[in-house]
Amino acid sequence: MRISNLKFSNEEKQARVMATIQWEDCDRPDHEIFIETEEEFVQDLSLNPHSFLVGCIIPALHFGERRIFLDAEICPTLREGLETVMALMKEWTQGEYKPLNIEAKTRSVVNLNNHRRAGLFLSGGMDSLAALRINKKTYPEQHPGSIKDCLLVHGFDIGGVIESGMKYHVFDRAKMALSKVAKDAKVTLIPVYTNIRHLCDERELWLDRFFGAVLAAVAHAFSSRLNLVYIASSYDIPNLTPCGSHPLLDPAYSSYALRIIHRDLALSRLEKLRIVADWEVAFQNFRVCLANVPDRLNCGKCEKCIRTMTELLAIDALDKTKAFIENDVTSEQLEQFDITIRHRDSFYREMLSLLEKQGRDDLVNTIKKMLAD
Repeated sequence: MRISNLKFSNEEKQARVMATIQWEDCDRPDHEIFIETEEEFVQDLSLNPHSFLVGCIIPALHFGERRIFLDAEICPTLREGLETVMALMKEWTQGEYKPLNIEAKTRSVVNLNNHRRAGLFLSGGMDSLAALRINKKTYPEQHPGSIKDCLLVHGFDIGGVIESGMKYHVFDRAKMALSKVAKDAKVTLIPVYTNIRHLCDERELWLDRFFGAVLAAVAHAFSSRLNLVYIASSYDIPNLTPCGSHPLLDPAYSSYALRIIHRDLALSRLEKLRIVADWEVAFQNFRVCLANVPDRLNCGKCEKCIRTMTELLAIDALDKTKAFIENDVTSEQLEQFDITIRHRDSFYREMLSLLEKQGRDDLVNTIKKMLAD
């Protein structure tokens, strides 16, 4: 793989950094990838070669490329981290992914801006909202680890799958809801747009190995503004599993100038929900749904919605949020899904004792049966 034609464009109230990707060992067309932001943050977007290297490493491994050539300087800290990434991917794929050569010059001087600050990727889901709430309650505002910026990224669940369309109106709705959260938390919400997922938007690859790398790629593009970026954990310590964002993976995408932290591993899913339920603005504006329906933040019908609604029932909070129109869940709704795929079973097991206390034997019996099948 060759990464070339790195350039910066500033047009029509948006700024974009981009590069051309050429495949060398597989029959795939050239692709121009980009990271883009809105006019207000033009001065914070930088043409950082780390963004494109990190964003391309997983697709290059997936398609069997033998090298990545990049005519630019990279930090030796990142180079070492990517060696860890490749070793981990080899292990997770039972040797299917072969480590490749990174052909790039080594950067010897790091120019650091002393006014940089901490950021967090904020999707609107329970993991990232809990991370923001904990940080703002734990860190004094003057502490360098206190979150000042939140990055909301188009090109993941919204706009990530080419066949589903870009759905900018869905992103705008999410941006509007999360702007209320950002204002309450006294942080700046930074909208970002990228098409890096389009290098290979196979769902299993994206979820199991790829999405954390794209988060890190975006973070590097804002390294002139940020020196620390948090990624909220998807699983807690007892339930860790190979995943596109993982505590062994995310920090390995760091450079000397930009530290990436995978956070809140000690918290279970229900503990995070309780934290968000206790934060009124976030609890009325969260977005867990991946269906991207036209008229609401959460469709109330997909597995993730039904699961979250059931969790909220378990903590007696479903009827207290307007983020869901529905105030109940039925066994029939649960039975539509396979709740054991992608390590979801741990989320459902955690609910059982609380649902029993709520007198919801119908849901308890259904979940137990589905877990046993």
